[in-house]
Amino acid sequence: MTGEKLWHKSYAPGVPYEVDIEKVTMAEVLSRTAKKYPDKTAFIYMGKKISYREFERPVNLFARSLVDLGVKKGDKVGFVLPNLPQLVIAIHAAYKLGAVTVMNNPLYTELELQNQLNDSDCKLVIILDLLLPRILKIRANTQIEKIVTCHINDYLPFPVKQLFPFVKKAMYRKIESQKYIYEFMDLIKKYPDSPVDNTSEWDDLAALIYTGGTTGVSKGAMLTHANISSVLQQWKAWFPTLKDGEEVVMGIYPIFHSAGYSVSMNMSIFSGWTNILIPRPEPKGIIDALKRYRPSFLPGVPTIYQGLLKEERFRRMDLSFVKGFFAGAAPLPEDTLDQLKQLHGAVIYDVYGATENTAFAVASPFGGRIKRGTVGLPLPNTDIKIMDEETGKIELKTGDTGEICIKGPQVMKGYYKKPEETSKTLKDGWFYTGDIGYIDEDGYISIVDRKKDIIISSGYNIYPIEIDNVLFAHPKILEACIIGVPDEYRGETVKAYIVPKPGESVDEQEIMQFCKQRLAAYKVPKIIEFIDSLPKSAVGKILRRELRDMDRKKREERT
Repeated sequence: MTGEKLWHKSYAPGVPYEVDIEKVTMAEVLSRTAKKYPDKTAFIYMGKKISYREFERPVNLFARSLVDLGVKKGDKVGFVLPNLPQLVIAIHAAYKLGAVTVMNNPLYTELELQNQLNDSDCKLVIILDLLLPRILKIRANTQIEKIVTCHINDYLPFPVKQLFPFVKKAMYRKIESQKYIYEFMDLIKKYPDSPVDNTSEWDDLAALIYTGGTTGVSKGAMLTHANISSVLQQWKAWFPTLKDGEEVVMGIYPIFHSAGYSVSMNMSIFSGWTNILIPRPEPKGIIDALKRYRPSFLPGVPTIYQGLLKEERFRRMDLSFVKGFFAGAAPLPEDTLDQLKQLHGAVIYDVYGATENTAFAVASPFGGRIKRGTVGLPLPNTDIKIMDEETGKIELKTGDTGEICIKGPQVMKGYYKKPEETSKTLKDGWFYTGDIGYIDEDGYISIVDRKKDIIISSGYNIYPIEIDNVLFAHPKILEACIIGVPDEYRGETVKAYIVPKPGESVDEQEIMQFCKQRLAAYKVPKIIEFIDSLPKSAVGKILRRELRDMDRKKREERT
């Protein structure tokens, strides 16, 4: 909130408006943390505990492996992995070399991966072994020269490891015998255990994290070491009562997502905390981890909390050890919030941000006043202003609704190889979010709508035009338009309005199957409605907003 900075001290106890940002990269942070807390548990993976000393060692070993594989400063290294120890190790090895980490959703289809790997100029990719056939199918259409495979049981403790037998068929062995395919564990056994010099610098590019989508939609947010380190220091200042080396974090957010990249991975390393890696965020595993490890924080998207609340074991648990329940990526429904408060006396902290600002810009004040219906206050060193929707040039006054704009050291450098998109989104250092909201008299921010058409379902960003384009490719579809509609479980779900071609007959199952072959599962329309025509402008452009309004009115009439 520009020009009015004192409210921070009133509502966020102990948190100044600005903090001094130390120019320290994550490669330097890891060395410092490992030296200070060598025996502290850094990560817990399905019962396996890895200390900071045990974590730093393979980081150095894998960094040497990457050098031998030809990785140099500035090279792009792709990752297609769930939350495994190898993912964190490999990312931090890349940091040491000044390489750029390119995060990819392992749920993506072959086409989605192909487009993203090509856009990012990746020549080496580190993947889950089960996904190797998928990468091999598209390799000829990409620049990928080398592949490193990781196995889910590499770091499993005995006897849990026996539950995940590592069996390779002869054909699979033949595939991995190719000279350009390597195994992660084989690589880190080849080198002496000695430190690797850090070559990354403060303003160097550190990550490309994609906003979602496929051809023509997907944009790689360029995050520098400065962005990543700064947001961690801003976030750390927001919690002045938390102690380095003592907290335990539940790593539910996937690390390929900007929130997981910052919290599930880097925040814990910066503070010397323990991170419980959750490779598959299902209620049973989360409940088991809660009971066994008693984490300080429980972050999650609405579907995580809703899934947990359905479990009697969760409902009956004593969760007094949890210092904060964090809701991010999508608004938490009020009935879910009420249930958490009633059952566990939980204080729910909202978090707001975007990939473009390294995930975090606004949060409910820790230990301060929480105003229901808001996402909280700006983090230290973060300014927020509200601009008019039409021109984006007029700053609005308190209480007026317009586009939310963010400025701070966590705001990205721009979109990779997309100068035009960058110029539309970054203006004089301000990130124009496309979200519509307002700032109240106390400085709290409320989100009321989205200027962009993005759908947030179960915490995933879904871009309607991407699904539109898939549907347009169906031989029996004349027109199609995707919108997001309210969903109790997902927050929003994907609905398709479809106009069939004259004389053609097509049903819902046929369309869903068509989409499943071309889209990640969470993007496939869950609701399909056939319609005679779609609302259009005078020049024939489909009016998505009018369709949303029409759909809303129909739902209101039914209720």
